[in-house]
Amino acid sequence: MNHRYKSLFFDLDDTLWDTWRNNRECLEEIYCDYPPLRRHYDSFETFYDAYMPNNLILWAKYRSQEIDRRTLIAERFLHVLRPAGIDDPDAAVRLNSDYLQRTGRKTALVPKAIDLLKYLQPFYRMFILSNGFREIQSMKLQNSGLAPYFERMILSEDANIQKPHKAIFDFALKNTNSRRHASLMIGDSWDADIAGASRAGIDQLWFNPGRLPSHGFAPTYEVCSLEEIKRVL
Repeated sequence: MNHRYKSLFFDLDDTLWDTWRNNRECLEEIYCDYPPLRRHYDSFETFYDAYMPNNLILWAKYRSQEIDRRTLIAERFLHVLRPAGIDDPDAAVRLNSDYLQRTGRKTALVPKAIDLLKYLQPFYRMFILSNGFREIQSMKLQNSGLAPYFERMILSEDANIQKPHKAIFDFALKNTNSRRHASLMIGDSWDADIAGASRAGIDQLWFNPGRLPSHGFAPTYEVCSLEEIKRVL
């Protein structure tokens, strides 16, 4: 046990829950189940390549508060529906709702996620800190078996601001009765999790399986697998 920390704040998507795999499976289901998409896009890969880059751009804008939630959920599917001849925001929102319900039922986790949480649970208070939407993040936690390991989930919807802004980290500390110097943020996103926590004066553990370069400073800790976290904590 690392006696320096009492509270661990985990990002959920791509840190514990295998977002890439689960979301890709759901998008393939959507592609197969919606004839207008199959008619316009000659393969799932073509559809996926049209959807995903724009989705990532929209999430970046959402984190920086350039767009709101409804714009995000409508525009990410309007982007692929318009070329198929459907320019209807309500249809896009319905498609997004179908997609989110599917993702909430997916259960693939990052390798060693449960093993790590079992190891940590006796020694630390653990929380989820996520920009995701409440109804879907709750489903992910329950259906994947992650829920029993966490005292609470703190979301950007609670704080009315997204990671990487300092205010959401301050909100998380206050609402979990955690001390800044005794807390550690664990996540895969350099900007949202690591740079955000650093600006909030919270130590960081960067889960970096892709061995990406850091930007501007070295995180408190860096690992390439969840198994390595046992050597830190």
